[in-house]
Amino acid sequence: MNECQVLSESKVFAARQAFVGKTVAVIGYGNQGRAHALNLRDSGVSVRVGSSPESRGFARAENDGFCPEIATTASAEADLVIAALPDTLHQKLVPPLFESMRPDAVIGFLHGFSMHFNLVSLPKHRDAVLVAPKGPGTALRQRYVEGMGIPALIAVAGSKDAAAAELLALGWADGIGCTRAGVVQTTFAAEAETDLFGEQAVLCGGLMGLIRAAYETLVEAGYPPLVAYMECAHEVKQIADLVCDRGLDGMLGAISPTARFGAVDAGPRIVDDALRARLKALLGSVQDGSFAKRLASETEAGWPKTSEVRRELHASGIESAGRDVRALLPWLRNPQGSSH
Repeated sequence: MNECQVLSESKVFAARQAFVGKTVAVIGYGNQGRAHALNLRDSGVSVRVGSSPESRGFARAENDGFCPEIATTASAEADLVIAALPDTLHQKLVPPLFESMRPDAVIGFLHGFSMHFNLVSLPKHRDAVLVAPKGPGTALRQRYVEGMGIPALIAVAGSKDAAAAELLALGWADGIGCTRAGVVQTTFAAEAETDLFGEQAVLCGGLMGLIRAAYETLVEAGYPPLVAYMECAHEVKQIADLVCDRGLDGMLGAISPTARFGAVDAGPRIVDDALRARLKALLGSVQDGSFAKRLASETEAGWPKTSEVRRELHASGIESAGRDVRALLPWLRNPQGSSH
């Protein structure tokens, strides 16, 4: 689990040569599916799009110049079939893809979730590959258009021809621009477990919870909501950008001495032993499969908990303050004219 490898330029070159002439079917045309399809097409790859005719993705694919088909038809002649579908739909929609694919074709995933937690059973005669860009589809597309890329993880499962499958995965990562940044070889399990943990602990659950708690602390103490939002939510991106560009030590070096002392003084008191214990419990729930079971239950029930939180947030003071702050920002008022 602790082993990973950054793939070399020579291996990327070999994969690029092996990918020449391949046909790729992208099944699903949401934010990730669209970015993969467009980037691959712009890299000279023959791309077919599979989507439900009733979906918004079908019409969007037509507007982007594709001739979308139903999923099983689009996948019939492809060398690589990318399941760019929500993880919660894999159990229902991936098995028909296996039936429609050529015997020598490889199935591709954007996340390791459904394979690792046995929502999808890989047939013995199939290989599966994983290419997981470390960012949303909008960023993947934007960086590609700018001549850059975002890092990605890749992995291979199955035993039919693992070496050929790895080259196919790396060719796919190259075609969407990720080799311009860096590609790290890992496993389906490591990608799935770290991704789920990171989303809960930091990127979504932890960050949202900390923003809300800090905002509410200031407002309850009598400070103006607009000021509280600016300090506890709006400025998060500026610090996150510093961490992304320079690392934690670089971020500390770029902020004021007062802010730097506040970070090193308060950090250990907020992230105490009790919080570390809860983080370990979160990771444990991912590793033992209980998080996947809770997710399946929420999905089957129609996302009631998720919908309730979003309704509550929409009507909350923090969202009202956020809308007021965003109204002050010219690049959000007029995104068409923004250079950002």
